[in-house]
Amino acid sequence: MGETLELEVGGRTVRLSNPDKVYFPQRGFTKLDLARYYLSVGDGIVRALRDRPTTLERYPDGVTGESFFQKRAPKNLPEWIPTGRIAFPSGRYADEICPTETAAVLWAANLGCLTFHPWPVRRTDTEHPDELRIDLDPQPGTDYEDARWAAWALRTLLDELGLRGWPKTSGGRGIHVYLPIVPEWTFTQVRRSAIAIGRELERRAPERITTSWWKEERGVKIFVDYNQTARDRTIAAAYSVRPRPHAPVSAPLRWEELDDARPEDFDLATMPARYAEVGDVHADMDQHAYRLDAVLDMASRDERDHGFEDLPYPPEHPKMKGEPKRVQPSRAKPDRH
Repeated sequence: MGETLELEVGGRTVRLSNPDKVYFPQRGFTKLDLARYYLSVGDGIVRALRDRPTTLERYPDGVTGESFFQKRAPKNLPEWIPTGRIAFPSGRYADEICPTETAAVLWAANLGCLTFHPWPVRRTDTEHPDELRIDLDPQPGTDYEDARWAAWALRTLLDELGLRGWPKTSGGRGIHVYLPIVPEWTFTQVRRSAIAIGRELERRAPERITTSWWKEERGVKIFVDYNQTARDRTIAAAYSVRPRPHAPVSAPLRWEELDDARPEDFDLATMPARYAEVGDVHADMDQHAYRLDAVLDMASRDERDHGFEDLPYPPEHPKMKGEPKRVQPSRAKPDRH
């Protein structure tokens, strides 16, 4: 276990300690397998992470061991890996790593990082997201097929709004759809846009889609998790390995692949061959940047015509202006007049 390998990538030398340490016992995948995987999809994951403050989800002893999220850049960070300063909802700050090359991804993998969680901002402007990320989250009684149905409903809506989304598997049962946007809007405005999109989907298919924050109200539906757009909430990057026994990965898809693709098709063993064949199918995403005016107009109509208010933030988030009571409905005390 004391062995160390040196990997050469992009003119950098990355040291890999204990390369034979087993990270996925069910499949027998080692730390070296993880590093080789990220090497094989290097351009793709760097495209997803480039210049984005990134939280590392670390499993130093593999998926069966303890894990933690590392937000602040480690003290032993190489000088060639840049950082970006982000502000948490509490007002505190942190300098997070901002990968710009494959060597940085391998350096993190050596620390036991399986999943990369990038912010939807670039280090040059950490207050204005340049991605709107829609998380279609299956609730108990639903599955990937239901999320896929919701993704097609979302695509129809985006088409009507003159927008284009890029879908990917979550690595679990869900689907993520990314919308590259002009970095002009705040986190609050981007979250408001996600709520408006979710509410319109819910209006069109109330029996299949919900924006209800409280689990007791969601039912057997797909939850549009609008709070994944709140400050300090992140989504696993494309190509990230997920910490599950079979080593699945979050796989970018073309829309025309959505009907045939299954989450179990994409893992640490199969993705390299797919990547070698088709490359990064989201490679063109950074060439687009859409405006949110039409979506924000939709949000304003909801508020004006239907009296819709803001929706609850995550429990650890500071109370926001205009936010409704953050109390589970079954526990809420009736208003006294």
